Amino acid sequence: MPLTIYNTLTRQKSVFIPLEEHQVKIYCCGVTVYDYCHLGHARSYIAWDTVRRYLEWRGYGVRYVQNFTDIDDKILKRAREENSSMDAVSEKYIAAYFEDMDRLNIRRADEYPRATHTIDGIKRLIHELESNGSAYASQGDVYYSVRSKSDYGKLSGRKLEDLEAGASGRVDGEESKKRDPFDFALWKAAKSDEPYWESAWGNGRPGWHIECSAMVRDRLGDSIDIHCGGGDLTFPHHENEIAQSESATGKHLASYWMHNGMVNVGGVKMSKSLGNFTTIRDLLDKGHIEPMAMRFFVLGAQYRKPIDFTEEAMTAATNGWHTLQDAMQFSSVGTTKLGWVLDSSWDLGENLADRPLDQLDSAAIESFQLAMDDDFNTASALAVLFDLAKGINREANQLIHQGTRDVEAQTLLTTWKTLVVLSSILGLQGAKAELTTASLSPEAIEAAIAKRSAAKAAKDFKTADQVRNELKEQGILLVDQPGGITTWHFES
Repeated sequence: MPLTIYNTLTRQKSVFIPLEEHQVKIYCCGVTVYDYCHLGHARSYIAWDTVRRYLEWRGYGVRYVQNFTDIDDKILKRAREENSSMDAVSEKYIAAYFEDMDRLNIRRADEYPRATHTIDGIKRLIHELESNGSAYASQGDVYYSVRSKSDYGKLSGRKLEDLEAGASGRVDGEESKKRDPFDFALWKAAKSDEPYWESAWGNGRPGWHIECSAMVRDRLGDSIDIHCGGGDLTFPHHENEIAQSESATGKHLASYWMHNGMVNVGGVKMSKSLGNFTTIRDLLDKGHIEPMAMRFFVLGAQYRKPIDFTEEAMTAATNGWHTLQDAMQFSSVGTTKLGWVLDSSWDLGENLADRPLDQLDSAAIESFQLAMDDDFNTASALAVLFDLAKGINREANQLIHQGTRDVEAQTLLTTWKTLVVLSSILGLQGAKAELTTASLSPEAIEAAIAKRSAAKAAKDFKTADQVRNELKEQGILLVDQPGGITTWHFES
């Protein structure tokens, strides 16, 4: 089955065909750096990180670029509030962005262009638009003429006659400067208390929409394969990007437009004004939510669907993640009880997505790929992982508590390898695999158990408890079974 992607532009799924064979160019709209990242950011960047990981696993070379908007009214407002500067505020929240995304195991982009580092490209693009009649200067500002693009609205499906004046972008409210109320600013004349750059139109700074058009062009070229971002960016931001870029180049900006669904909190849209807004770091630190449980929660819904953040949903996600984590950590049992010999490269703290398929469960791989090829349906893909994990955990419990198993050791090893590889593709990273978590040899452990049994027989329960506790401190748990038999396993 070929990979199919839902394209917002065409409003249907279609087979993915890159512009260049085996190569994919992706541009992701990044954050405006004036505050800490929130749950909506987690949803978006986990989704696109997973898309990137899966494309790479499918054999594509991926060039992934994500911008930072580091000049904006909100950044300037925050700088005034903090008696700081635009640059200082931007640097603070860019650093915070990386801290938050690293915790969620979101891989770094190949490049993070900034608006303030792309001023020359922005001015060049505006000059081209002005030269071909798509833009005009007015009292130090430059505006894009929306009616110059006959197919404006093709991404969002909106028509000019249905729009209200001022809905087309982040404008200063100076409607008298415009020829048409729908036109949006490409360049804004400088205000007395704001940073500015020199230009042919006077001192000023770029508008929001033109920044991304310039950064896409400078870093990836006139046309790219995938442009992605939150559903709230479809209009006006992405609509305006298309208008600007295509008016300048005469080429389509992106083959596929992908948008993730929004986040609700308890059934209500997340919003600062409603008081249900929460940052990633507050959720992970104050809310004591595990980073991989957060990632599991996001992947539990197909990326285009809305997700509802509730206590019940996070409890279910945490339990689901623990099921996968327990199964991934079965290697500690397998190396001792089944005689597995694991290469040190099988480290759960590393990317395992490049493992040879001939070492894995072909049926599970096929089911996983079938799910992900259907517009990156991570919910169905997680179901495949869950089935693998439940089988491993069932055998682990039987092996630990009864000393028997129903599945051959080699088959269990194949299942475990398949689980950790597929988990890695989804960015669900377990703790580092340890071939042994104890400094004691199996023989020494058995000797300690014999000492404990002798102490119990002599009713020396203090010594028996001491032996158990000493073993537990080294990560070894004892299980007393009927008939006076004691088995042991490494603590996961």
